[in-house]
Amino acid sequence: MSDERYLVTVKGHAELLVQLKHILSVERPKNVQDIEEARAHGDLSENAEYHAAKEKQGLLDAEKRLLEDRLGRAQIVDPTKLSGEKVVFGATVTLCNSDTEEEVVYQLVGEHEASLKEGRINYRSPLARGMIGKEVGDEFDFKAPGGTRTYEIVEVEFV
Repeated sequence: MSDERYLVTVKGHAELLVQLKHILSVERPKNVQDIEEARAHGDLSENAEYHAAKEKQGLLDAEKRLLEDRLGRAQIVDPTKLSGEKVVFGATVTLCNSDTEEEVVYQLVGEHEASLKEGRINYRSPLARGMIGKEVGDEFDFKAPGGTRTYEIVEVEFV
């Protein structure tokens, strides 16, 4: 894993805790039961159910370790407690495409919280990196797959 801090919003931290609790209290006990049932079928060397359950156990353990690592390194940021003019982690930013005048709104969040459909982007994404440190009225270029786009920062909110 890593020693690097893991930035996460309050909501994202709560989601990590829910995921970990679900693995520990639902997924893992069910997996143990599946292994026991498969063992009862006899010869383990040719028992596909047993091998599948053991593989699932490995995946659950890996996911549990990942969540525990993230929670252990978590630096929780409450966007509602932030203020200022600059774009930082947790900010909700309204951008205007300088060519099309189309406005989009994104919140900068941690990697597991990102959901483009919900307007949340990873603060390490190229678009987010382009706007971090900028203020309302600033423009920046973003190299998108379809070519370079210029955006103006219209609003920075902490909600």
